[in-house]
Amino acid sequence: MVDSHEKKAPHQVVIVGGGFGGLYTAKTLAKANVSVTLIDKRNFHLFQPLLYQVATGTLSPGDISSPLRAVFSKSKNTQVLLGEVKDINPKAQHVILDDKVVPYDTLIVATGANHSYFGKDHWKDLAPGLKTVEDAIEMRRRIFGAFEAAEKETDPEKRRAWLTFVIVGGGPTGVELAGAIAELAYKTLKEDFRSIDTSETKILLLQGGDRILPHIAPELSQVAAESLQKLGAIIQTKTRVTNIENDIVTFKNGDEVKEIPSKTILWAAGVKASPMGEVLAERTGVECDHAGRVIVEPDLTVRGYKNIFVVGDLGNFSHQNGKPLPGVAPVATQQGEYVAKLIKKRLKGQTLPEFRYNDVGSLAMIGQNLAVVDLGLIKLQGFIAWVFWLLIHIYFLIEFDTKLLVVFQWAWNYITRNRRSRLITGREAFVEPKTVNQQ
Repeated sequence: MVDSHEKKAPHQVVIVGGGFGGLYTAKTLAKANVSVTLIDKRNFHLFQPLLYQVATGTLSPGDISSPLRAVFSKSKNTQVLLGEVKDINPKAQHVILDDKVVPYDTLIVATGANHSYFGKDHWKDLAPGLKTVEDAIEMRRRIFGAFEAAEKETDPEKRRAWLTFVIVGGGPTGVELAGAIAELAYKTLKEDFRSIDTSETKILLLQGGDRILPHIAPELSQVAAESLQKLGAIIQTKTRVTNIENDIVTFKNGDEVKEIPSKTILWAAGVKASPMGEVLAERTGVECDHAGRVIVEPDLTVRGYKNIFVVGDLGNFSHQNGKPLPGVAPVATQQGEYVAKLIKKRLKGQTLPEFRYNDVGSLAMIGQNLAVVDLGLIKLQGFIAWVFWLLIHIYFLIEFDTKLLVVFQWAWNYITRNRRSRLITGREAFVEPKTVNQQ
C-alpha cells in the first residue's frame, strides 16, 4: 500500500547544452519545485561574443569562461553532468549518453550551431572558424604566427602572403576580427618587429551580400564600413569565395574572378545546426530547415511532443515575422527564460502565450573607441556606441569575478594599447597551412 503522505518525486527537467539558452533555462528554474539536470560536453559556459578577443590577444580563454558547477553551486535543485548526449528516446522519455541514461519529464535541447562551409568541408583546416575556445586559440596561433613567419621570411612574395589576412563573412564576427587585426598590425605590433613593417599588412574582408553587418540599419552599416576602411581594412561586398587551395583564395565578384595569396584565412560566414537537430528529426519526425535547425512551434516545442523544447541556435522560430530569429545570445537567453516560466506555469495547470522575441538591438565593435549600436529608434556610433558595447558585454558575463577580470583587462589594454594575451600555443610557433585538394 502506498503511503498517502509519501512525497511525490519532483518534475524532472533535463537540459542538453550549457550555452546561453540552456544556462538561462536552468538559472530561471533555480528556485522552482523541479529537479534540473544540465548536461554538456564541456564543464564551462563560454561567452561566445568575446571569442574574437581571445583570438586577437586581448583576453584569455579563462576570462570569458565560467565553470558550470560554480555557476550552479548554490542551486540545490540543479545537477550538472559532464557528457555528450548521443541519442534521445521520446517514448521512454530519456536521453542517452555514452555511459548513462537520464530520464526526463521535460526536455530542453539547446546545443547551438557549428560552422558551415556550404558543402566545402575540406576548407575547415585551411580557414578555421570561431565557435569554441579551441577555435580561438588556433586562430590566435595563426594570426600571431603569421607575423613571426613574416619576420623570418626573406622572399618578398611569401612575406606578403604571410602579411595578408583574408576574413570570409561580414557579420559581427568578421567585422570585429577585421577591426582587431587592423589595430594589431597598425598600432599594437608596430614597434615589435625589426625585419618587417607591420603597417604593410593587408586585411581583406569578403562579404557575400551588398553590405557588411546586414542585420543593422543601412546607415550604421555604412558607418562601420567607413570606420574599418579608415583602420586599414579592405572590404569586398557581393563577393563569393569559390576556392581555397595552395595558399590562394579564389573569389568571384560579379563576373570577375580574382585570386589573392594568403597564408591566414579566417572563416566567419555561415552556420549549421548541431547534430542534435538530426537526432530530433529521426526520433520525432520534426522538420529541419536547410541549415539543420529544428522548426519549432510557437511555444518552442517540437511538433507532436509538448514536453520537448528547442531553444537557441538549434531552433528555427519563424512565427514572429516569417523569418528565423537571428542566432544571437539575446534570442537564446529570452527563449531559455520563456521555457522555464512555461514549465513552472504548466506545473500549476496554467500556460503562457506563445513566445515573442523582444529585439533588444544589434551592435558590433569595430575598434578602440569605435562601435555601432542599433536599438531601433536609437542609433549610436563612435565612442558612445563603444562604451555602450562594453557595458552590455560586461552585464551579460555570468560571474562577478569574470566581470572584474574583463574590466581590468580592457582598462589595461586601453591605457597601454597593448595586448597581453598574445601567446602562441598548441603547436609550433607557426606551421604552413595544409594543402587540401577538391574532393
